[in-house]
Amino acid sequence: MKPVHVIEGRAVPLERSDVDTDQIIPSEWLKRVERTGFGRGLFSEWRDDTNFVLNQPQYAGATILVAGPRFGTGSSREHAVWALMDYGFSAIIAPSFGDIFRNNASKQGLVIVQLAHEDVNALTALVSEWPERLVVVDVEQLVVEVPDASWRREFTLDPMTRERLLNGWDDVSLTLLRDAAITTYEAHSLAPTLTGVFDEAGRAN
Repeated sequence: MKPVHVIEGRAVPLERSDVDTDQIIPSEWLKRVERTGFGRGLFSEWRDDTNFVLNQPQYAGATILVAGPRFGTGSSREHAVWALMDYGFSAIIAPSFGDIFRNNASKQGLVIVQLAHEDVNALTALVSEWPERLVVVDVEQLVVEVPDASWRREFTLDPMTRERLLNGWDDVSLTLLRDAAITTYEAHSLAPTLTGVFDEAGRAN
């Protein structure tokens, strides 16, 4: 994944609580084998409503989603994170999140910002008042800002999640950081291995 330091963009207010992963990306989309194209299925059951916020032209191209409490609860599907990112969102701001969703997001590079309920309400009001407002999410400084409104709030990330985002480390990247130690261990380990069990074509000897 790509390193994430500062996200600057417009925000869209999703004034709904308890948005679960099935509402984020309905189950019929889980049949896809690719990890791309899920943006078309994001909130698809709601997007048939012309009044739904993502259908409003003033929020087109927004990269930050401001949501209600308990966003991302429900099943553990990674597709929810893929759909949000494929649609164009780089950060989600809400008062609380589903734990599995939060964990999946950190491994994909989607920034999760948890703020107090009253702060989310204030940010929602600012964005609703003027959709062109610039919102800044700074992962290095751990702050959210609306510069033209002189609005600034701090947030927290656990140190490992912050390091993942700043360095662009997914699970594979973290493993490769230990490549030398793994190679040394394999060279000296007396533990059983599969060496010689299979031929070059992958058939058992």
